[in-house]
Amino acid sequence: MPDDRPTRRNSSLALERLRILVDQLHRQGRDQLPTERDLADEIGVGRRAVRRALEVLETEGRIWRRQGAGTFIGEEPARPEEDLRALPETTNMLEVMEVRLRIEPALAQLAALRATPADIAGMRHLAEKVAAADDMDGRELWDGALHRAVAAAAGNTLFLALFDVVDRVRQDDSWRHVREALRTEQTIERYKMQHVQILDAIERRDPVAAETLMRQHLLALQERLLFRTREDAVDAL
Repeated sequence: MPDDRPTRRNSSLALERLRILVDQLHRQGRDQLPTERDLADEIGVGRRAVRRALEVLETEGRIWRRQGAGTFIGEEPARPEEDLRALPETTNMLEVMEVRLRIEPALAQLAALRATPADIAGMRHLAEKVAAADDMDGRELWDGALHRAVAAAAGNTLFLALFDVVDRVRQDDSWRHVREALRTEQTIERYKMQHVQILDAIERRDPVAAETLMRQHLLALQERLLFRTREDAVDAL
């Protein structure tokens, strides 16, 4: 068995020297470390030892690294855009429906209280576009625009921002195809009718009915998703 003790000593030495260097650079107001090659030359150890020492410092939260950009001092800053792009890989459609069921009925309720005549006319136009769409892309486009118009008519910027986060996740291509596979002529007609009923409640300033009807609309979609999930589970047996 080869003796790895020199490498371990080099890594420990590299860690000790890098701690000192990080502190020095931080005091100087610098936020980036030199390259691994330069660090290895400066400390007098191999690059493997430097990489190991950097892993320790990263685990401790004293540095962070970004592929192709380098190694930086301090904690990694939040990157909400990248986090949002990764959400479709870490969640699923049933989770999205759980969130929609808690947000969108409340938005419909507020829209019934706050929507202007112009808002209502715009939502009616979008509902007509949904009804006239004859392919997946059109249905997804106009349905999403209609639901966002309801969210915007609620008149709450924070609620609208939350809606946009969920909607961005919802637009993942793989999920769009699953939703389309769940549609039948019967469900498409049902969704069209539900859209009209929701808008009728908003127009007559009935927040209770608007909230209830939006919830029923989303529950119908959730029911179809659950049915599909159960079918897939049975097929896998």
